[in-house]
Amino acid sequence: MAKATKDVAGEAADTALPYRVLARKYRPVDFTTLVGQEAMVRTLRNAIATGRIAHAFMLTGVRGVGKTTTARIIARALNCVGPDGKGGPTVDPCGVCDNCKAISEDRHVDVIEMDAASRTGIDDVRELIEGVRYRPVSARYKVYIIDEVHMLSEKAFNALLKTLEEPPPHVKFLFATTEIRKVPVTVLSRCQRFDLKRVPHDVLVAHFAKISETEKVEISPEALALIARAADGSVRDGLSMLDQAIAHGGGVVDAAQVRDMLGLADRSRVLDLFEKVMKGDAAAVVASLGEMHDSGADPVVILQDLLELTHWVTRLKVAPDAAASTADSDAAQGIAMSKKLAMASLTRAWTLLMKGLQETLTAPSPLRAAEMALIRLCYVADLPSPSDAIKALQNGAAPGANGGAPAPRGNGGGGAAARLASQPANAVAPQPAAAQPVPKNFTEVVALFETRREPRLVHHLMHHVHEVRCEPGLIEFRPEAQAPGDLAAKVSALLSQWTGRRWIASVSSAAGKPTLMEQKSAKGDALRSAAENNVTVQAILKTFPGAKLETVRRKSEQTSMVAGLASDAPLADEAPLPEEYPADDGDIPEGEEF
Repeated sequence: MAKATKDVAGEAADTALPYRVLARKYRPVDFTTLVGQEAMVRTLRNAIATGRIAHAFMLTGVRGVGKTTTARIIARALNCVGPDGKGGPTVDPCGVCDNCKAISEDRHVDVIEMDAASRTGIDDVRELIEGVRYRPVSARYKVYIIDEVHMLSEKAFNALLKTLEEPPPHVKFLFATTEIRKVPVTVLSRCQRFDLKRVPHDVLVAHFAKISETEKVEISPEALALIARAADGSVRDGLSMLDQAIAHGGGVVDAAQVRDMLGLADRSRVLDLFEKVMKGDAAAVVASLGEMHDSGADPVVILQDLLELTHWVTRLKVAPDAAASTADSDAAQGIAMSKKLAMASLTRAWTLLMKGLQETLTAPSPLRAAEMALIRLCYVADLPSPSDAIKALQNGAAPGANGGAPAPRGNGGGGAAARLASQPANAVAPQPAAAQPVPKNFTEVVALFETRREPRLVHHLMHHVHEVRCEPGLIEFRPEAQAPGDLAAKVSALLSQWTGRRWIASVSSAAGKPTLMEQKSAKGDALRSAAENNVTVQAILKTFPGAKLETVRRKSEQTSMVAGLASDAPLADEAPLPEEYPADDGDIPEGEEF
């Protein structure tokens, strides 16, 4: 008797259903259970309710947001006949008719699913097209669901075009893809497109909490938040991680277990690491990174967390209301950091962390690459912005650090800013000698180049450059296409050499002023017009028939190419224009004075 009971129990165990992972167990079966896609659901509901059903749908979005699930729900909605077998297409499939059950169990003969990743050739599409002409066996519509449609070959897409444009009335196409840009435009134009968005973080947290309650699993809110953040908008990814967390914790899940499982660092430790980095404490940063790595945190994930933290602090700086959706302790610490750190320091940290993350992803030793990235950030975190450095150097003093952050501490005894500040001002930017020229505007700058016998640069500066801004130490201009690409670098280097002070020449997209030659031509036209209206000139022309006005020139005008354009007096050391200077047809020829 005991043996018989044992045999019956064994048979029951053998016939028990295998475990279904949460991602399959809680897969939506109708529009009411689809998570985070309200806009698409509303459109599809209205289309089905009004009978405006397209013959082809293109569903696109990141992995795990419900593309294939939505396609199956649409197939059920189109083929549902209701419990009595007399219903039509409905936005709420009954789930009890034969069509609904067969589609849910992936065994309906008229709903054909094709994986384009494994069946990419034209022969597969020809087989599909061959079956299109036959009417459905038992359903209202024959539905073709093609997953990852972007994997089809070019020939396969071309073979599908005609059928896709004019399919039989009993056929519907449902395409799903994560790479919409790889789908030909000719195919997209024949489909009704739906972009499934990433599911918001708070929606994922609520969804996972509901499933955990149904599964009778104790899980902390912080653990749910960590899983939702790691899911990155994907419901399927989040459910897979939740499934793993439940198995890892044995039915009771807390944040520490999730961090261990995902290789995440504690947020408070990431905040402390970020503060040490921005203070420039390289020794403490290396020690903290090593401790976090020893406790199981992935260096790549640590850099990703630091990037996220940098973005969050920057948002708090520009939009303090962003702290409303954050825990009180984190918000207070973040607001305090945003007040202490300058925007230049935050943007510089973002750039260096992005570069460090790319290096860490490809480095043979991720830990060493992450260490070098953070050390590099320590030694530049307190440097001033370029504009502040220029102003400080122009004033004859070494620039200070942004936000008052102390210099990095390490074996070198100070950071880059500390070493810069320890140098005398004249070692960084020598003060110009009294005899050295100091051009005050763009015309004087060009005159200096003419004096120093740089004819080609003078030619480009006069003919192909539009001044945007010019002041001692700084030039901004818009070059024309004829100007050389390294014009700004040459101008900056030569001016710094000649004047004994730092000059920055930069290219701008602003329209700027007319070129110097255009200005000279305009002044020449005005001068000639004034001369032609002069009473003496008119009398001379009448007295001598056939005479004409050849040249107009002021008595004070010099022979320099840039003479007469400067608002101030010309530079004292101007020299005549060199003979090898390229001729210009637009110059006013020299002639008699009047």
